[in-house]
Amino acid sequence: MRGHATLDSVIYSDGWRGYNSLVDVGYGKHLRVDHGRDEFVRDKAHINGIEGFWGFAKSRLTRFRRMKKATFYLHLKECEFRFNHRGQNLYPVLLILCRKRPLN
Repeated sequence: MRGHATLDSVIYSDGWRGYNSLVDVGYGKHLRVDHGRDEFVRDKAHINGIEGFWGFAKSRLTRFRRMKKATFYLHLKECEFRFNHRGQNLYPVLLILCRKRPLN
């Protein structure tokens, strides 16, 4: 976590015991969702969204056997775009984006 989130960040997580020490190392705002109690949302903490994204991203990225480290970010951003527009026809979405921000 260090180097990726500031100490005043609000950390949302599930009940994995590896997160127990977050408060001890200075992250004072740590909210948990307890899947063991069939809890998936607590206040603003909705963990399934990020778990769903990572499941989606992993299934897409495993198709690329060996990916250059330099292009991983671009592949991940493509996964993000596809995840955010899942269930939509991407052709009209991309046409609108290209008209708003042409490449030239």
